[in-house]
Order: sequence, then C-alpha cells, then structure tokens
Amino acid sequence: MVIRLMLCLLLLATGATAQTLAVDPADLTLEVQVEEMAQTPFVGEMVLVTIHGVYKRHITREKLIQPKLDGMNWMQLGEDHWYESMIDGRPVKNMRRRIAVFPDRAGKLEIGAFEHRLTLLDEANRWFEYSIHSAPVTFEVAEPPAVKGWWFPVRNLEISDSWSNPPDQLKPGEGVLRVIRVAALGASPDMLPPMPELTSPSGLVFAHPEKRLVNLTPYGPEAIAFWRWTITPTNARSAILEPIRVGYFDTRDRQQHEVVISPQRVAFEEGTPPPAAVQDRSHAYVALQARGLLAIAALALLAGVAMALWSHQASAQPAIEKLRQYRLRVRLLRAARRGDAAAVRALARQLDRAAPANAGRAAVLHELDRSLFGKAPEAPDLGVFRRRFVAALRP
Repeated sequence: MVIRLMLCLLLLATGATAQTLAVDPADLTLEVQVEEMAQTPFVGEMVLVTIHGVYKRHITREKLIQPKLDGMNWMQLGEDHWYESMIDGRPVKNMRRRIAVFPDRAGKLEIGAFEHRLTLLDEANRWFEYSIHSAPVTFEVAEPPAVKGWWFPVRNLEISDSWSNPPDQLKPGEGVLRVIRVAALGASPDMLPPMPELTSPSGLVFAHPEKRLVNLTPYGPEAIAFWRWTITPTNARSAILEPIRVGYFDTRDRQQHEVVISPQRVAFEEGTPPPAAVQDRSHAYVALQARGLLAIAALALLAGVAMALWSHQASAQPAIEKLRQYRLRVRLLRAARRGDAAAVRALARQLDRAAPANAGRAAVLHELDRSLFGKAPEAPDLGVFRRRFVAALRP
C-alpha cells in the first residue's frame, strides 16, 4: 500500500514536471526597458523604467516580484496595465508596469531580474506553477554638477502665488493668507526644497506647516508642496515681504535656473480723507483730541491682534516642531545621498536630542562614531545608517 502511494506521488510529480518542461519559453516573455536619455542622468534625476510581459498562454493567477533596487529610490506609477495585442494573427496578453527610479549614487547601477510567478493551465485544465525572469539591465549615473543651494533636478516646474484676499486692501487689524504652490514633474515629495522663511521688516508673519503630496502621471511622479503664511502689517500702514527664490535644475536643457517671486506689499486700505483745515482753536482742539483717541484705539487694536497671533503661534508650537523635525529628516536624507558623513552625524545628533531616549538609537549612533573615529576608521554606509536611525526614531 505504501509503495503504491509513493508510486502515485512520483507519477504526479513527474507529470507536473513534464508539463512545466513542455512550456515553450517563447510563449512567455518578460523584459525591462530603461528610458533612453540624451544625456547620462545625474544622481537624483528621474529615470523611467518599463517592465513589459507578453503571454501567449492562459494565466489564472500571477504575481510580479520586484528585485531589490540597490543604489536608487523608486516609485511605481499606478497599477499594472493589462491589455491585448495581436502577434502573427493571434491575440496575446500584455502586462506593463511603469516605475520611476531616482539614483542616489554615481556609477553603474543595475536593475536586477524581475520574476513573474504564473499559474498556468495544462491541456487537462490542471493548474501548475511556472516562473519567468527578465534579464538584468544596467545604466550609468553621473555625479551632479556643483550648484548653489538645494540640488533639485526636475523635468518641469510650476510655481503659483495666491492670496486669500487682496493683500493691499486689508481692513484695520486684518491679516491675509498667502499660499505658494510648487509642482515639480520628475521628483518625489522628499526632493522638494524646504519651505523658505518669509521675512518682512514691517510685518508679522506666521508660517503654517507645509503640505506635500504626489500626483502619479504617465510621465513620472509630480511632487506638490503648499507653502502657507498669514501676514499682518505691524506699523498700522503697510508691510513689504522680501522676495522668495527657488533654484532648480532643468533636466531638459541641462541648466540650473532660479525662480524669483518679487517683493510684495501688504497694506491696510486707505481710510477716509482727513478733514479740512480748521480755523477755530476750539475746533482744532476737538479734532486733535479725536485723532488722539483714534490713535489710542488703533494701538489697542494692534496690541490685541499681536496678542492673538502670539497666542496662535504658541498653540501651534507642536506643529512647528513637527515640521522642523521633518525638515531635519529631509536634510539627513540629502546628506546621506551625497556621502557627507559630517553632516549626517550632526543632523542625526539634532534629531536624537529632540527625541525620547532610546537604547537602540544610541547604539546606532555609537556604531557610526566608531566607524568614523575608531582606531581603524572606515567609510560607513550612510544610507544604511540613515534607515536604521530613522527606524529607531519611531516610538
């Protein structure tokens, strides 16, 4: 009985193997295509990758396994797209996946083999498993050019400046909300520059936490940021906001550019014209007294507005601190990408001081210091350090 059972299992296994071997490799193909670019991409520049499968057999189930993409960050551009086409007069199924990769180091990078695990049907309508693999693909990445400020490579940049109400027609004591929208095609949200500091020598400026999101398009991810401030003049008349500058590298013309948002005036609207000259001294005294009362009332109103804004700012401290921590993490990521160990250590120490004590995080920092300052210093993998350190920051 046992021998008969073993023979049956052997026959089943042999049958499944025979069915697997009977698959014509030309019936199931999978390839990876890296976008052809006129110039060698720089570190941080988007490279589009397409995974394309062609299947001449019926598929009941499937799962595409992506390899580990060393030396690059990546983002999938939507769901897999399945469609039919004709080959030699026969309908075949196609699968297409699009991803955007962002190299974080220069040199030759490799996209390893993708594996597509398929469940197929044999001639007797029995399921069996079968896998196909793509060939590895390599491409070159160049060091980024030396630029002043934030390295920000994009394929297209759009910046808009909007206001909640006309900024030069404010009611006394009123503030205005300014929103700058930055949309960058070919960038992920973490690549956007930090929210600039809006300054004014004669205005009270309250910065709101920035918002970041991403819009997935067929041409790559579009990173979007909203920078928001509430501004109120502090001299009872008007305030001038300093210009805002955003530098970026245009990957189409391969040139560094700068967008400058010109200075903006924020002012209270003009009041009623002053009264005509008064001849009578008693009338002049009354007018002077009235103007004095108005001045006192205006000062009281401005003091109330200032106190209210100060209270608002105090209540917003947790949000501001959270934004500061986010900016430090973005700077830490950038420093790790460019291999700046000193900046990585300094930024990590700042984040560590602001977080509750954690033995795991302390061990990660100690390991970095041992690599940098030990008896036998060695170059640490800053990318691995950053991931371990950020993971240890989580509560």
